[in-house]
Amino acid sequence: MSYKIDNSDIEILRNSGVSEDDIKHCRKVAEKALEIAERITADIDMELVARGALFHDLGKAKTHEMEHGKIGAEMGKKIGLPEAVTDIMEKHIRGGLTEPEARELNLPVKDYTLRKLEERIVIYADRLVDIITDGIVLIKDEKEAEDKFEKILKAVAKYGKNKITLDRYLSYHKEIQGLMKK
Repeated sequence: MSYKIDNSDIEILRNSGVSEDDIKHCRKVAEKALEIAERITADIDMELVARGALFHDLGKAKTHEMEHGKIGAEMGKKIGLPEAVTDIMEKHIRGGLTEPEARELNLPVKDYTLRKLEERIVIYADRLVDIITDGIVLIKDEKEAEDKFEKILKAVAKYGKNKITLDRYLSYHKEIQGLMKK
């Protein structure tokens, strides 16, 4: 991989109070996001992918509730993370909410749409890592999680959440798989 996860970033997570289990998850998401990005033919900002994935759950140092994205972004700004990284942190909840969805979830009302490919790669990797590591769906390897992504999301409500979120995740899957080197 052309970008390596920086141990000082892991220390930022640890020093911010993120649990070791959550750090392990964040690291796996960063590794998966980088692996996916390496397979894509488009020009990708690998540092943004890695750091956005690594820090996406920083807010879990304070809460595991829905607002952990907003809280994490605020924490990230205070410690000097780039805006592109804090954007991923704030917008990763359910893969990029619309204003009506944010209102429904009692989050600050604004558009959380994922506009950058790097953001969508991080969210896709996060969902894949959940599928791979949760143990809810038995899969033999990571490739199977990608191959059966649509079927798994439709079958397991935890992953698809609702129709809007499901459709969003499936569109990211289709887009990213379509950009991969054959």
